[in-house]
Amino acid sequence: MGKIYDRKNKVFYEDKQYGGKALKFLYGNVLGRFILKTFIVGKWYSRFNAKRNSTKKSVEKIPSFVKEYGIVLSDFEEREFSSFSDFFIRKLKDGKRDFSLNKNDFIAVADSKMLCYEITDDGKIPIKNSVYTASEIVGENLTEDFYGGYCIVLRLTVDDYHRYCFFDNGKIIRRRYIDGKLHTVSPISAKRYKVFSENCREVSYIETENFGACYQVEIGALLVGKIVNHPVENFRKGEEKGYFEMGGSTIVLMIKKDVIKIDEDILNNSNNGIETKVLIGERIGEKNA
Repeated sequence: MGKIYDRKNKVFYEDKQYGGKALKFLYGNVLGRFILKTFIVGKWYSRFNAKRNSTKKSVEKIPSFVKEYGIVLSDFEEREFSSFSDFFIRKLKDGKRDFSLNKNDFIAVADSKMLCYEITDDGKIPIKNSVYTASEIVGENLTEDFYGGYCIVLRLTVDDYHRYCFFDNGKIIRRRYIDGKLHTVSPISAKRYKVFSENCREVSYIETENFGACYQVEIGALLVGKIVNHPVENFRKGEEKGYFEMGGSTIVLMIKKDVIKIDEDILNNSNNGIETKVLIGERIGEKNA
């Protein structure tokens, strides 16, 4: 488990890992890794799990899940859920998140645990125990004006709101789906696997009004059988871009050099390997004047 800083309540806490014992076996044991490679990281297992959580009987899991992960039900729409999967993609009530409307504010696109990395001058990103190239993650060569910019990693855990938005007004230039595996995105997988370039993901190259051309990448994970993005071309700041179905997942944003200043507390935490808990719509930086 990793340390997380809750900037709203100004406290540190330890991440509660969903299925922690099973993940330790799968990623930390020779037999477990064999089972992982042979049976678990393929899409069929996550699809099987999705079907199991889409039955009417699966609603029985909701009360214990809410209690264990401290989910504030009053933040969400009041309706009868048809399944646990239906509950998982629940929508927020209006006004339950504060979206910064200042055009210079760079906002979090999801409730998540955030880390920020600088893209090196040769296009590399030292994430956790792995060194990625930015091109590996987006599946294409980046222009050099991204070098020296930021790679923002927003990790969603099962207790998070699993819908996400756009951080500015703009339009989608191109998008592509990259097929891959479905490793967990929790820190335990980073010791052996480059999950952000191995997992299935959807890459959007977008042109924004205030922050220029950027990448927004949704990355699937273990138990996430599907990334659902809405078919929009033009978008507004805070507009819903899509949602993840059951499981943890990650969003990666890549921003060009000298475009934004990340808030100091987030940078300091990231430099110390500490994730910062952020909420959708919350300011996490500002346009570089």
